[in-house]
Amino acid sequence: MDDLLQRCIVPAGGTVRDALSAIDRGASGIALAVDGGGRLQGVVTDGDLRRSLLRGTTLEEPLAGTLNTSFVALHRGAGRADALDLMRARQIDAIPVIDEDGRPVALHLLHAFIAPEARRNWAIVMAGGEGRRLRPLTDSVPKPMLQVAGRPILERIVLHLVGAGVTRIFVSVNYLAHVIEDHFGDGVRFGARIEYLRETEPLGTAGALGLLPETPADPVIVLNGDLVTNVDVGALLALHAARGFAATIGTRRYVHTVPFGCVTRDGDRVTSLEEKPSIVREVNTGIYALDPAVLRMVERGSALSMPDLLGRVIAGGGTVGAFEVEDDWIDVGQRDQLARAREGG
Repeated sequence: MDDLLQRCIVPAGGTVRDALSAIDRGASGIALAVDGGGRLQGVVTDGDLRRSLLRGTTLEEPLAGTLNTSFVALHRGAGRADALDLMRARQIDAIPVIDEDGRPVALHLLHAFIAPEARRNWAIVMAGGEGRRLRPLTDSVPKPMLQVAGRPILERIVLHLVGAGVTRIFVSVNYLAHVIEDHFGDGVRFGARIEYLRETEPLGTAGALGLLPETPADPVIVLNGDLVTNVDVGALLALHAARGFAATIGTRRYVHTVPFGCVTRDGDRVTSLEEKPSIVREVNTGIYALDPAVLRMVERGSALSMPDLLGRVIAGGGTVGAFEVEDDWIDVGQRDQLARAREGG
């Protein structure tokens, strides 16, 4: 019996207080009541206990009156998919697994299925720009702190990273840095550890990487701070690792339709006509995965753009890969893009 399961066990002949103690020990919202032979007799959740106490049950009363004996359980050998399907169908957060004798041998918890994989990768969010094209909106608010659907863009990025298992986040700041730092603090409120790379002068789209306090052991995610995106961080990192790229650029297909008929000619002789053709290009989304060796190419305190950094990688023989961002993505650089993000947010 594993440690978590052991902490959730309570004697079926115990009291309501015993069940509360078991729920507190297990921190799983459920207690499993077993008889003298270790066979599961019933379960009780923290919700069951609250309702019972509200009805006037005391802590010293027998647990039997509160116990749910019509509980849902899986038999040993059932897979995780079976457990998840059953929990979703029955709208429950925990389900015990029993052996052929009815003894609990495991406990499946819904949050363990949906909790993100904890990643050692860091993220660096570039949030030091002035957002001049969005003035006067950015006169007193830095562009990454403009709101989309009631939440700052940068907060959306942080929460998305945390949801993907990335919890150590560096934010480069310069213009109106205090607005960002006052909002996020140390990041604990957002489930992250947030540290700040303070630019005393603008360092470009990659220069702040030289301000990291140390070189990470794993590839890092780098994002521009003005993106509204649901990029699949795990898939980006997986492709980066599988292909052995030194750097990976998040890309997206961009289609521009020319609003006129177009003419191709040879001198003054027309060779073809095309009505309102579409031009398809692959654009840089401002999302990257970078190996630690790439970060060492950035000199501390020197301005550097991301294209120039990636150019250094290629010139040095490194491979730069592309990852197609198929999820939602809007670069909030101009008023029409901000309006689009707000309409869809």
